[in-house]
Amino acid sequence: MREYELFCIFSFTIVNVYQTGYIASYKLSQKSWIEGVFEKRECARIIPSCKDPHRCYCGRLVGDHHGMAYHRTASSTTGGQEEEEWSVEKHTKKSPTDTFGTINFQDGEHTCHAKYIRTSYDTNLEQLLHLMLKEWKMELPKLVISVHGGIQNFVMPRKLKQVFGQGLIKAAETTGAWIITEGINTGVSKHVGDALRAHSSQCLRKIWTVGIPPWGIIENQRDLIGKDVVCMYQTLGNPLSKLTTLNSMHSYFILSDDGTVGKYGNEMRLRRNLEKYLSLQKIHSRMGQGVPVVGLVVEGGPNVILMVWEFVRVSSPVPVVVCEGTGRAADVLAFTYKHTEEIIHMIQSTFNFGPKQSNHLLKILLECMEDGQLLFTFSFHQCKIESLLRSTHSLSFFPGTNLSALEQLNLAMAWNRMDIAKKQILVYGQHWKPGSLEQAMMDALVMDWVDFVKLLIEYGVNLHRFLTISRLEELYNTKQGPNNMLLHHLVRDVKQSNIPSDYRITLIDIGLVIEYLIGGAYRSSYTRKTFRALYNNIYRKRKSVVLHKSRKKSKEGQNLPEDPDSAGFIYPYNDLLVWAVLMQRQKMAMFFWQHGEEAMVKAVVACKLYRAMAQEAEESNILDGTSEELNNYSKEFGQLALDILEKAFKKNERMAMKLLTYELKNWSNSTCLKLAVSVGLRSFVSHTCTQMLLTDMWMGRLKMTKNSSIKKLRLKKAKCFE
Repeated sequence: MREYELFCIFSFTIVNVYQTGYIASYKLSQKSWIEGVFEKRECARIIPSCKDPHRCYCGRLVGDHHGMAYHRTASSTTGGQEEEEWSVEKHTKKSPTDTFGTINFQDGEHTCHAKYIRTSYDTNLEQLLHLMLKEWKMELPKLVISVHGGIQNFVMPRKLKQVFGQGLIKAAETTGAWIITEGINTGVSKHVGDALRAHSSQCLRKIWTVGIPPWGIIENQRDLIGKDVVCMYQTLGNPLSKLTTLNSMHSYFILSDDGTVGKYGNEMRLRRNLEKYLSLQKIHSRMGQGVPVVGLVVEGGPNVILMVWEFVRVSSPVPVVVCEGTGRAADVLAFTYKHTEEIIHMIQSTFNFGPKQSNHLLKILLECMEDGQLLFTFSFHQCKIESLLRSTHSLSFFPGTNLSALEQLNLAMAWNRMDIAKKQILVYGQHWKPGSLEQAMMDALVMDWVDFVKLLIEYGVNLHRFLTISRLEELYNTKQGPNNMLLHHLVRDVKQSNIPSDYRITLIDIGLVIEYLIGGAYRSSYTRKTFRALYNNIYRKRKSVVLHKSRKKSKEGQNLPEDPDSAGFIYPYNDLLVWAVLMQRQKMAMFFWQHGEEAMVKAVVACKLYRAMAQEAEESNILDGTSEELNNYSKEFGQLALDILEKAFKKNERMAMKLLTYELKNWSNSTCLKLAVSVGLRSFVSHTCTQMLLTDMWMGRLKMTKNSSIKKLRLKKAKCFE
């Protein structure tokens, strides 16, 4: 919960006069933070342009430099004027930004909202990302789609535009991507905005779209100036003006300021630096994979070709999708990619360049082609139109980045794209070494990705080999997923002592919790002498190995020689079911209930655990609504147990009775009926099969062998529902 929301809750307990003062103080601190970090630039010296003496090199009229002296350059020895070269670094000054807040776009019938800030093109990237993630509440991207192309309006055929928009939106929506453009209301940015408009009319799902235009080319700037303001902005501009308006379908704007007016250029420096900085961020703390960046080229001029050259030639190359058929630079890139003839002629006719300029541009084009794995073309004129961005259908889109199959799998999991993992990655089959998918399984369990757990099991992950003591213990100590405050509370109760917030739960602790929740004479396998001996032996070895490695860096000590078969998990699906229940992961618990053995008793155990946890949550006042939620989970499993009993009874009455009275070695030699009675499952105990069984017991017709504990049910049945 954000600081302001917490304050609002607290403020109900204080006098209204003070409430207003605290809110103002919070907003003031927010303003002061932004002003203290982000700066704007303004021209600090008038140097008349050689093309227009009434205009400074910064692009502003000389008369618009209020309070600034007119600067004339000194004459040279020949009597002429020696021009001083104006530069951003030398001739602009920085000052705290005074332009940030929220834009309310007035665009026809729609009112769109966008966060914005004016800041210097060389702003601190760490602070900028902090602003975007913490203040603007954006989510860290799992993919960055950097759209480049023409800044002037160009016509895109209707069918081509439709496919472009659908492909772009699908790419962003299915991968959790940020779309980054110039953010203006002309050129390719406008086409991106049109695609977003079509998407917003059909779906409410948010698409993160960031516009990074130059501050100096924005029309109606005065509407934006203000500190933490909510401003009205009109997207209709002057058709005779060289300036342009912001596109209303972008949700965030970083207005890059280099002190110039009407000029493009330095905003690309900020944009590329931000994209590089994003690529260094980890998609998830458990994965080493950074955020992938992919370029998308639509139309464009010669500068777009230079941009592609930079993308593919840097030390960490960026793959580029070129949309063939959109015109100019995109078509030249696509043509060059596929052909090596008539290039010079096409450059000359397209850009009206002379031989020298054409040859220079050809050299740049050919360098772009040196690594063909990083450049792709997409034709709108093919009979069968593929997806606009191959990255949304195949991670082979990133071959030039040398991603291993496992890294590709990590990306697919981070994007939640099971289709990619199934069709493009896991098909490697025999190429996967034994155990190579086990880390992916661990990540899927920790992140509660049930579909990926199922997929990995289907493709060969052996749970008997996978589930070791150390891994199961790590699963109980994960901070990901639902809040495990209740589990820590239960551990504290069974240990009868206070434990620190960073206490590492052991499987022996879990065994005590299970016994406490199930009650009676139930004995968890985690607390038995054999398991304790095995547990202590394994961790004694681990401690010895760590100590040995610290003294002597021997190769023998690099991996813990833990035998998976020695973990004692004969039924790993049962152990993982209990883990999912205690961690309140109902969807995962349902999955493990559906797999493995002893479905009926697993449902009864889950029902019992959830019901006891719900009672603990209610008595301890842990998180509002937790108790009700756990009770609902308990009822779901209780119904499953009843359904299984019903089906078994219809198929074979005697076999169903044996299922009720069979001693379960993995469940403390208890029986399904005994557990059901302890839970108080009325519908289960009152079922015809159970009643027939109890009648036989009363009448003595049921032969008792080892199930002496069943005899006690005669008394427990009567007491259970008092």
